[in-house]
Amino acid sequence: MERGHLRPVGGLMEQAMLDELAIRRVIALWMEATREGDIDKVLPLMTPDVVFLVAGQPPMHGRDGFAAGLRTMLATHRIEPDSTVDEVEVCGDMAWCRTTLEVRVLPLAEGGQRMRRAGHTLSVFRRNSSGAWQLARDANLLVPVPI
Repeated sequence: MERGHLRPVGGLMEQAMLDELAIRRVIALWMEATREGDIDKVLPLMTPDVVFLVAGQPPMHGRDGFAAGLRTMLATHRIEPDSTVDEVEVCGDMAWCRTTLEVRVLPLAEGGQRMRRAGHTLSVFRRNSSGAWQLARDANLLVPVPI
């Protein structure tokens, strides 16, 4: 497994490694739930005040906006994402990671529009009061690519 740039001090290395693994697991769960079309599995992986930044669109604030958009998309399409975590940095109860992401959006009905986007993301994670890592901010730099 590729390691992020960890700069732990003293006995914090083990905890930083565990935190990095937990963040990687959140990303893997997100990809799995998205492939399955399971919105209820995705929502707890983000903070209530999550903000998504996508080029050419205003910021999307909160879980509700995300859920509504995803429900609309899943009514007519299935989503097949693939993510590679390029780097994770943990600093206390905050962390960030950089990923390479590809998303294929495929119609459920014949003749529907197919899309494929790929690029990089920069995500900020926050540890919640129960100790779980959740996505708090996400900057998505995906662009259309040929199918």
